[in-house]
Amino acid sequence: MLDENLARIRAHRNNIHRYRRLLKTRLSQLERQFIERRLAEEQSALDGLTAATFPVGLRASEAPAGAMGMAQ
Repeated sequence: MLDENLARIRAHRNNIHRYRRLLKTRLSQLERQFIERRLAEEQSALDGLTAATFPVGLRASEAPAGAMGMAQ
């Protein structure tokens, strides 16, 4: 199960990178809207899958400064 989720996470990340590269090219307004919508869908799917796969992880903004090796 973990291997499947990691493969899905990797696929979503690859799609996100592809869509971001496409947005840097010349596109019609319709194409740009479609890609922006797909990018948002991929990001949402990635966020949900990541949260389900790694439910205990701390976000960087929630961790104390000392926990991340930062001097205070």
